[in-house]
Amino acid sequence: MLAVVLLWTAVSASVSAREFRTADTQNEDYPTVQALNYMDRLIAERTSGRHRIVVFHSRQLGEEKETLEQTRAGAIDLNRTNVALIGTMVPSVNVLAMPFLFRSLEHLQHVLDGPIGTEILNSFEAHGFVGLTFYDSGARSIYNSVRPVRSLDDLKGLRLRVQQSEQMSDMIRALGAQPVEMPYGQVLTGLANRLIDGAENNWPSFVTTGHYKYAGYYTLTRHTMSPEVLVMSRKAWASLSPDEQTIFRDAAQRSSIYMRDKWRELEERSRKQAELAGVKVVTDFDRKPFEAAMAGIYARAERDPAMSALIERIRNME
Repeated sequence: MLAVVLLWTAVSASVSAREFRTADTQNEDYPTVQALNYMDRLIAERTSGRHRIVVFHSRQLGEEKETLEQTRAGAIDLNRTNVALIGTMVPSVNVLAMPFLFRSLEHLQHVLDGPIGTEILNSFEAHGFVGLTFYDSGARSIYNSVRPVRSLDDLKGLRLRVQQSEQMSDMIRALGAQPVEMPYGQVLTGLANRLIDGAENNWPSFVTTGHYKYAGYYTLTRHTMSPEVLVMSRKAWASLSPDEQTIFRDAAQRSSIYMRDKWRELEERSRKQAELAGVKVVTDFDRKPFEAAMAGIYARAERDPAMSALIERIRNME
């Protein structure tokens, strides 16, 4: 009888063992992909190898908009995406992509690591996802191939790629440029063929994608510090026992800490690489008119009492 019980236990364990498909659009050596691989190692260790996550990087499963739909439907198990894009599905997360909201990286991390970050992650479930953790994404700035941008006048007429996000399009339009919503994987071709004049992103994305080879002016606008977020499909989450859910959430949060160190290293290397390649970094611009141009975006957002209160809480956080 003991042998039968042991055999039944072994069979049950093998049946419930799973590999969880995970989507990331970034390259294999990008910090978010490294963090996901680190999370896999933690899960494998905690579950004695019964559960693993398999990371499909470099857009192997498609562009972010496509993979998010598949994640919500349960066809993809986990997904790393930027909050600006998933904000079209989870409205509360849009606050993290508000332009010029965060004073510094430290301010952002205090928000994400505290009660506000937890509240926002918890809000994902009502929209078909389980929010697991946030990853740093640095500050996004504007770059282009036409001219250095030091004022709002310099932005007039520029066609700038933005994420497929209404809020990001509104921001670029308010600054006086023409937003072009385009999947991340098409930006390099757009720059090379002059379909767009520039885009906006952080240092690592600017360099690892090769955008810096076609856009020689990078202005440190630091207009948003919208983080990345790791979500899981509700279907995949429901397949886990309560103990396993704890393991997955803890592993995700630990991978976020791991990612921050990798991110800082890559950000520094990327800026140096761009500067050595001849990219002109513009720091001497007046930030105040840029911030003032966002008045309409904030006015619309603050019509929602919940959003208004959240913005105020973030502003008041030390």
